[in-house]
Amino acid sequence: MQKFAVGQAVRRVEDERFLKGDGCYVDDIRLDNMAHAAFVRSPFAHAKIGKIDVSAAVAMPGVLKVLTHKDVKKAGLGAFPTLTAVDGVDENGIAVPERFALTGDVARFVGDPVAMVIAETPEQAQQAAEAVVVDYNDKPAVVDLASVLDRKTKLIHPKLKSNRAYHFHKGDEAGVNKAIDAAAHVTRLTFVNNRVAPSAVEPRGSIGDYDREKDQLILHVSGQAVHGQKGQMADVIFKVPPEKVRVVMPDVGGGFGAKNFVYPENVMVMLAAKLVGRPVKWIAQRSENFLSEIHGRDHLTTAELALDEDGNFTALRVDTRANMGAYLSSYATIIPTSASWVSMGGNYRIPSVSMSVDAVFTNTVPIDAYRGAGRPESAYLIERLVDLAAFETGRDPVALRRKNFINQYPYKMALGMVIDCADFEGTLDKALTVHDADGFAKRRKASERRGKLRGLGVSSYLEVTLGMPADFAELRFEDDGTVSLMTGGQATGQGHETTYKQIISSELGIDPDKVRYVTGDTDVIKAGGGHGGSRSLMVIGSALLTTSHEVVNKGRLAAAHVLEAGVQDIEFKAGKFVVIGTDRGIGILELAARLRAIADSLPDGVPETLSSSKTWERKQFSYPNGVHVCEVEVDPDTGMTDITGYTVVDDFGRIINPLIAGGQVMGGAVQGIGQALLEGVTYDETGQLLTGSFMDYCMPRASDLPSIGLEFNQDAPTQSNPLGVKGAGEAGATGAPPAVVNAVVDALKPMGIAHIDMPLTPVKVWDAIRAAGGRQAAQ
Repeated sequence: MQKFAVGQAVRRVEDERFLKGDGCYVDDIRLDNMAHAAFVRSPFAHAKIGKIDVSAAVAMPGVLKVLTHKDVKKAGLGAFPTLTAVDGVDENGIAVPERFALTGDVARFVGDPVAMVIAETPEQAQQAAEAVVVDYNDKPAVVDLASVLDRKTKLIHPKLKSNRAYHFHKGDEAGVNKAIDAAAHVTRLTFVNNRVAPSAVEPRGSIGDYDREKDQLILHVSGQAVHGQKGQMADVIFKVPPEKVRVVMPDVGGGFGAKNFVYPENVMVMLAAKLVGRPVKWIAQRSENFLSEIHGRDHLTTAELALDEDGNFTALRVDTRANMGAYLSSYATIIPTSASWVSMGGNYRIPSVSMSVDAVFTNTVPIDAYRGAGRPESAYLIERLVDLAAFETGRDPVALRRKNFINQYPYKMALGMVIDCADFEGTLDKALTVHDADGFAKRRKASERRGKLRGLGVSSYLEVTLGMPADFAELRFEDDGTVSLMTGGQATGQGHETTYKQIISSELGIDPDKVRYVTGDTDVIKAGGGHGGSRSLMVIGSALLTTSHEVVNKGRLAAAHVLEAGVQDIEFKAGKFVVIGTDRGIGILELAARLRAIADSLPDGVPETLSSSKTWERKQFSYPNGVHVCEVEVDPDTGMTDITGYTVVDDFGRIINPLIAGGQVMGGAVQGIGQALLEGVTYDETGQLLTGSFMDYCMPRASDLPSIGLEFNQDAPTQSNPLGVKGAGEAGATGAPPAVVNAVVDALKPMGIAHIDMPLTPVKVWDAIRAAGGRQAAQ
């Protein structure tokens, strides 16, 4: 059996250099004569800015320059771009407030950057930043989602005349109203999808440089989409031709969506480098990440699920108020809309769906894509409703799911998406079996004898592979006998290098040690959609597969010439072109070298190189899905929740590398568990961030986590792409929150507790138990 092939659990090749400390992150980069930057940030959530006195800072040792909004305007920099093409927005459109790299008139969230100090050392820059004096006139802050659209609530952007950014609707409102009116039962739930901080291991960081000879601005960035950064920087902000901006991305210590966007700091280091004539580096302190990096989720939703007398779902109505923060981030408009409705209703047959969203501004950090970006919100919504509907109607939640599962394909959902294939019931059956759900009753009794409450929660989630629909791959056969694999996507820990090499190894028989992975530089890679939406394997992997086929096609023509045989007599297998029925053949790398040697004498029709490049474009979506089963034990005396068992069975179509796919699921599940039990960004009524460090913002630790059992169901391969894959990167974060909350609520059902909002911290659970009658009700 071929080693390093598709389907094998190959350990990540990139890990060797990471484990040896040979990775190169932004903070590892040392450019000649490099200066350092620090930012002055507003301590107020909402304040008019008067005079900015930089005189003391400029006079401090090592300070090279202090920049304010006046310098941004003088340089002619444009306002930050925001995607506004969202189908379903009403006739008022999307209100986009101007946002510049440094704010000049009004600070609109704690952490809003007001000035930038450039100095010889990071310490000097920070000390000087503390010496900048800003005249703030504090104004009332708006932080409460429930009252943000009230007439008495102050406006965050007075020019917009409202705190509403836009209103979105999709679906059959009249049909849903009719179905709800005729329903035998309607389950209603108002709930919060809590605000979370992405919190990658590596905080954001960037280095600006300026090549005076080329008149080119250069950005080294801990990012996720170099071409997206370049396009927005060149077209909208710096207003220069594309070739005048270069974006380079080294290794990245996690992104989770948050590093996809244009940030003030990225813009300012480039401007500063040009103004001071030296490279300028900025590395975020952890507190700065909390204060200025985008947050995720933060929805207030009321949803209704209608059932007929037999328990069939007949309609779903969803009304969401989505927090956008103080400004509209790069892709913020699509998260609660386009990225959410595509999976609305989950795995269930629901004839009528109506979905409305009011996106609103508050005096908080802007919201944008965080792992799952809309689909976890949809999954949490429907999976909580299904469990609550079962509770209210006296039905078993697993049986209610089975009864309403989609079971014929292709299936057109109420909002228009077409699911090509799935095995929802088979995946559920497998998950329950692996988890030993039949033994739960016995385990519950054992918990009761110890004074504990045990619950079992199930989440049958639906995902959609989104992100940029097209990308390319190039295989370049080099003079030194190696092959350069060039793609437009970036890796931030997903194992792309290994997975892509597995495809090459399987298709072309090339040893992975002979393949060089090249990405993350807009001067080297011609285009690319970065990553996001779990797109990389489906889109870039398919491009790589088709490129490999092109290499073989070229190789057959070339081998026929070199081996003096007819093209029809050449076959390719195990990395070698051979003449059928003979022992004559030539290896693919040997053939590439031979073509280089005889390039000047090749006849017409024979390729001079095996190097090839292909673009692949997604024509239809794929639908990853799966089941999370969570088992918990709750201590009624303390409200502490202990996850005693956790099982995941996923349908990702064809699995290229089970080890990497499993790692993605587990990482995502941990983030989902964190959101469900621990994590919650919190502001007080004045807009002050109360969770600005890991002392206050509780991340999951090893002691909080169970051993996760993981298996795959590959019984429903997709035809949406030539690899047959469905995407895995965000699935764990989609399935985990409802499974955990369903489990905790199941433990508390004997007390009549039907719902608790995330995060289910011990104090929240304890309060709910006391409100329901205390420990006695649990006995």
